[in-house]
Amino acid sequence: MNTPFITDRSFKVMDFTTKRLEKGEYENCVFDSCSFSKGDISNIAFMECNFTDCDLSNVNLKNTTFKEVVFKKSKLLGIHFDHCNDFLLSFNFHDCTLDLSSFYKLKLKSTTFNNCKMISVEFTETDLTETIFDSCNLEGALFENCNLEKVDFRTALNYSLDPEKNKIAKAKFSKEGALGLLKKYNIQIT
Repeated sequence: MNTPFITDRSFKVMDFTTKRLEKGEYENCVFDSCSFSKGDISNIAFMECNFTDCDLSNVNLKNTTFKEVVFKKSKLLGIHFDHCNDFLLSFNFHDCTLDLSSFYKLKLKSTTFNNCKMISVEFTETDLTETIFDSCNLEGALFENCNLEKVDFRTALNYSLDPEKNKIAKAKFSKEGALGLLKKYNIQIT
């Protein structure tokens, strides 16, 4: 059975929660104000696609491919990105809510998270080399056994991580944010 190849299409204000998006390969497509919440986009490939003002909360991503995908102003609550196809995985997030999502064991080198709310996101054993967390709220985010080399945390907020359990060489921190590196010691700094 041939998989459909869909290119240069726009999907606007569509509900894929009950009627799922057709399986196939989507290249250079735009999804604007679409709802996928609790839906199923497993085994679908998205290449150079944009998702704007979409709700993908709790969507099934088993074996989904994201290559050079951009998410803008989208709601991505409780998503297991670690269930995606990790071959050539690359995406960026701008003004998104990613609370309770998981990036467990993924290679996310040079990913940009810009102005994102990322409460209790899991990054355990994730390679985040050269990733940028620009104005992101990382309250309760779990960084354990991660490669955080050259990561830019300078404008990130509310993060806490253990330098002894993560590689942090050449990572960038603001003076205020660096206090998140000392949280485990339960000390007071005034």
